[in-house]
Amino acid sequence: MAFDGLFTYSMTTDLQQLVTGRITKIHQPNAQEVVLQVRANGGNHKLLFSIHPSYARVHLTEQTIENPAEPPMFCMLLRKHLEGGFIASIKQHDLDRIIIVEIHSKNEIGDPIVRELHAEIMGRHSNLLLIDKEQQKIIDSLKHLSPSMNSFRTILPGQPYIAPPAQNKWQPLTVTDEQLTAFFSEPKTAKDIVGQFVGFSPLHAEELLFRLSAATNKVACFKDFMAAFRDGGTEPMYVYANNKTYFSPIALTHLQGEKTVYPNVHELLDRVFFARAERDRVKQQAGDLERWLQNEIDKLSLKMKKLTKDYERASKLDQFQLYGELLMANIYAFEKGVKEVTVTNYYSESAEQITIPVSERKTPIENAQSYYTKYTKAKNALIMVQEQLEKTKEEIIYFEMLAQQVQQASPGDIEEIREELAEQGYLKLRHAKKKKKQLKPEPERYISSTGTPISVGKNNKQNDMLTFKMAKRTDTWLHTKDIPGSHVVIHTNEPDDTTLREAATLAAYFSKARESSSVPVDYTEIRQVKKPNGAKPGFVIYFEQKTLFIDPDETVILQLKKQS
Repeated sequence: MAFDGLFTYSMTTDLQQLVTGRITKIHQPNAQEVVLQVRANGGNHKLLFSIHPSYARVHLTEQTIENPAEPPMFCMLLRKHLEGGFIASIKQHDLDRIIIVEIHSKNEIGDPIVRELHAEIMGRHSNLLLIDKEQQKIIDSLKHLSPSMNSFRTILPGQPYIAPPAQNKWQPLTVTDEQLTAFFSEPKTAKDIVGQFVGFSPLHAEELLFRLSAATNKVACFKDFMAAFRDGGTEPMYVYANNKTYFSPIALTHLQGEKTVYPNVHELLDRVFFARAERDRVKQQAGDLERWLQNEIDKLSLKMKKLTKDYERASKLDQFQLYGELLMANIYAFEKGVKEVTVTNYYSESAEQITIPVSERKTPIENAQSYYTKYTKAKNALIMVQEQLEKTKEEIIYFEMLAQQVQQASPGDIEEIREELAEQGYLKLRHAKKKKKQLKPEPERYISSTGTPISVGKNNKQNDMLTFKMAKRTDTWLHTKDIPGSHVVIHTNEPDDTTLREAATLAAYFSKARESSSVPVDYTEIRQVKKPNGAKPGFVIYFEQKTLFIDPDETVILQLKKQS
């Protein structure tokens, strides 16, 4: 991956479409992300700032990110200073991974103020700072750095703003022809280029070397390479090669792999970070729930092993009955005081001799009665162990299904999973500061390529709501065959082949088999789907099904979501 200075250059030039735009809303979904809603050029845009240590980025997004009920303090501060303001400029600092958004706004008494948002995209050191431009002081930031943490830069409210230390490298946009000619007069490595020029990551250094190897005029090749990053890049590309993912605003010709070209850098980053960033948001919110579910699965698996051993022991009840009956048939053949008795097994075709252990302290009748008692106890135990085995197996399946749902949930789905566990008596709900009104579960909505609406349940509450309350009896229902996953409903009784395959792709993607290929997906009419009495949420049985085999594809999911 490479959100380096060159990618930042492409992003900054493409974000010029927001200049003169008005900031209408500001949200902070979590501790690492801020979203500005900007009205510009007759349209609404969502500008995402992320300082995640692995997914730090700035771009326009079409994805919906759920917001907390109460905005964090930093969000409230941004609203106070920036909401209603106009974007005066968007610039990059010295071809580094820093984007500066200048905003002209007004304070509480109506006086004009100028503020800057500095997005520093630097891996685990990423940050978002609100700066008073006139005084060059920090108003606040997402991350605070005390003098003990960073002796060069103190990032705390009220402190003077100091830019990150400058790199003693050449600026590739202003470097002279003579400097380039001298530098490329000898063979160079990617490390040499990264060390000499600002903004280059190893990925783009390798791409430049690949292009230079076929060029007769190296200076012209270098300048053409840099020009390709202008105006949002020439060919925003996602490449899967060598079991790794790469992305760039230009064509990556030196890589051999599966390549996908996108209309702009914003859609490219939505594709690259769509699932991973969503998964990370869920992990922040549901880490304790995931651990609890895994702990329950581990405990139930251990219980299953013990019950299986108990079942094997109880399964010997036929032997106890046989010994009791043979002792009764030979009651006069032995006396009290012996430790074992050898008798003929009349119940066997070969009538072999078998030796039965007996207690020397008991009479023959008492020994026979002892085996009858063991038989009765084993018979009762077998029934109980069988019931416990079935119940434990059901609970393991249930918790594994919930664990899969948490893995693929959006942040809004997590609370519904917690509520379900509380209703089933497994968990106690956290006490909220304000008692919120209970909302109906809302399955996710998609539109197929041919315009047919499709709904997907992301947890058991949504699955039950979708299948038994929202869907019509003639709608088409889909689910992965014998694999935990979402209920999917096509809201028509006669879906075309394209819609059917796209809905099956949704069912395969939102299942435990997301990373598999050729996933079996069953489909039938809603009228053929039934819920057994006493079944847990999300459990159904169905009939008259047909099966499709589908390869889950995240690109298809993004396209269907975009159309909805």
